[in-house]
Amino acid sequence: MARPDPTELRDLALEVAEPIGQRLRLIGRDRALLQETKSSATDLVTEVDRAVEAVLVQGLLAARADDGVLGEEGAARPTRSGVVWVIDPIDGTTNFVYGVPQWATSVAAVDADGSVAGAVYVPAMGELFAAGRGRGATLNGEPIVCSGITDVALALVGTGFSYQPANRRRQAAVVEQVIGSVRDIRRIGSAAIDLCYAACGRFDAYYEAGLNRWDVAAGELIAREAGCRTGDFAGGPPAADRVLVAAPAIFDDLVRLLTR
Repeated sequence: MARPDPTELRDLALEVAEPIGQRLRLIGRDRALLQETKSSATDLVTEVDRAVEAVLVQGLLAARADDGVLGEEGAARPTRSGVVWVIDPIDGTTNFVYGVPQWATSVAAVDADGSVAGAVYVPAMGELFAAGRGRGATLNGEPIVCSGITDVALALVGTGFSYQPANRRRQAAVVEQVIGSVRDIRRIGSAAIDLCYAACGRFDAYYEAGLNRWDVAAGELIAREAGCRTGDFAGGPPAADRVLVAAPAIFDDLVRLLTR
């Protein structure tokens, strides 16, 4: 089986993510009010999520019929090529529903070694982040690099919280461990955007527990290709359940803060 071309897959991710994001921006808040809930009463899913996922899958498979698919809203198809597209049509659905501009469309291509390519499009900001394995990361086509900060006490750190109240309480306790040892904490409401903000240096680091593959598959690659060190809270390989990305010089300091 031929190894996938990161540039080709990145370009396809860009090709499908941007028009979908533009369509969503035009749909706007009114359509998003037709909503249901998923894991809890505060975890929203709209009919827009499902419709957009179907369009994304159609576009990807039209270009690469042998690839697999894994989508947040239930799309699932086994791969014959070794590549699986991991997609989140609206990362930050609650923001989308409320008219908060920090939501994104995330598309990633994954093989047996992890993410090969990815794109994260933030329509309200007009920002399109992308990366290919070994090809670097870009914002609107221009190369980006992560923060070069060396002192964790000066770090601006992003994080996020679960939709489950009990999990949020545990996550709040972790914030209490961290917040007194860094510059400050930010919570945007979209893991894909948080990861991209770490990639381009708007955040010095980002951590979160309890995510899913579609939340991190594109953004973690973008952060890594921009120079971030990425892993789990213990410094091992990154996992959706516990992901940490940071400027390399402060990564180990954050591991200590997260595990003390």
